[in-house]
Amino acid sequence: MALATRPDTDARAASVEEPLPTTHSQRAGGSTVKRVGDVTFESLAKGSSILITVIIALIGLFLVFRAIPALSRLRDGFISFFTYGERWNTNYTVNDGGWMQFGIPNLFFTTVMVSLLALIIAMPVALGVAIFLSNYCPKPLMKPLGFMVDLLAAVPSIVFGIWGSQVLGPAMGPFYEWLSGWAGGFILFNFDQGTSPATSTSRNIFTGGVVLAIMILPVIAATTREVFMQTPKGHVEAALALGATRWEVVRMTVLPFGMSGFVSGSMLGLGRALGETMALYMVIASSPGFRGSLLDGGTTFATAIANAAPEFNDNLKAGAYIAAGLVLFILTFLVNAAARAVVAQKH
Repeated sequence: MALATRPDTDARAASVEEPLPTTHSQRAGGSTVKRVGDVTFESLAKGSSILITVIIALIGLFLVFRAIPALSRLRDGFISFFTYGERWNTNYTVNDGGWMQFGIPNLFFTTVMVSLLALIIAMPVALGVAIFLSNYCPKPLMKPLGFMVDLLAAVPSIVFGIWGSQVLGPAMGPFYEWLSGWAGGFILFNFDQGTSPATSTSRNIFTGGVVLAIMILPVIAATTREVFMQTPKGHVEAALALGATRWEVVRMTVLPFGMSGFVSGSMLGLGRALGETMALYMVIASSPGFRGSLLDGGTTFATAIANAAPEFNDNLKAGAYIAAGLVLFILTFLVNAAARAVVAQKH
């Protein structure tokens, strides 16, 4: 009498005998041939990466090419372009008005100061938002609240500029007066009524930094939240099994795992802050000099270029501002490269 075979034994035997699906077709000689779909996808992926690299390189070459005629007019050498802080004329040597009204050092320090201030304000808030949404928020509210945070990134920058100049600035005027009276001896909070923006409008670097922090907050929060959500559940459950509190779980598992995402998101936000134009153009009063005070006006690279755009019909005038844009391009590239290096070290 034939013995009956168990169904699960037959199923296992069939699963062992059937070969696993592969991404390559097998030739008689043992070599493999890539399928058409694999070749197409690989080609598209490589082409996309090469295309992006070429576009960035072409932008850099364009900036260099258009800046050379203006930079060639420097009497004191190329280095004077980065050290001369007064107004440039056609010879880039006399402080009598002309092409570039602010000088590269003034533009550089104003851009860096307002961007770093925005980053200092936005990073802890974004980290708190990401921790709450990924670990403390009730599940029914997680998606709506996450959507609300992400929606900030969709608000046009000019709306932030109007709000900052018409609402936030005047509202913070009394605070600036108190801050100047309490810490006015410190350079960051020095307030000179004769040179600083009017107290009633408060169109200064501090107000610009607050507006910019709100603009980059969703970028940092969204990136950090997505990384925190990828924390291995086994790590979280093991910590809970050992008696860890919710905060101890976050501190011992979530933060170490997602710190690289937090850093990379912060650098992405900083990259946007460095190039922001319209909001800062409306919020920060233009000032030709940089005096190191957060309660003073200033001009960033982007706002200086935008303000001079009507003069770009002259190639040499345009070249001077394009040279300033080249400095901003290099600065942004270095920030992103530093972010990549930090993330690579943490991995």
